[in-house]
Amino acid sequence: MNIKKGDTVQVLSGNDKGKTGEVLEVIPKTNRVIVKGVNIRKKHVKPRKQGEEGGIISVEVAIPSSKVNVVCPKCGKTTKVGYSEEKGEKVRVCKKCGAKLK
Repeated sequence: MNIKKGDTVQVLSGNDKGKTGEVLEVIPKTNRVIVKGVNIRKKHVKPRKQGEEGGIISVEVAIPSSKVNVVCPKCGKTTKVGYSEEKGEKVRVCKKCGAKLK
């Protein structure tokens, strides 16, 4: 997977098309990512301890990694991730402008 935790991504399709957010979690086994503020669902929570409150909370749910694209911090456009070698180590780069991705 080309997407890492902490990347800023934009959603390409679905109900949240066009929204951008930070990747909170990457799940490589199922090729899914959890993006902050995207694909929000309601979850009913039961109180587990005495004094704890139950209720309905909003939770971000995983979406397929193929439906998101990395946003380059330099040019601000969605881009594919390329790789180059600098000082003997592999570095992720923007395919459009060539800037390093964190």
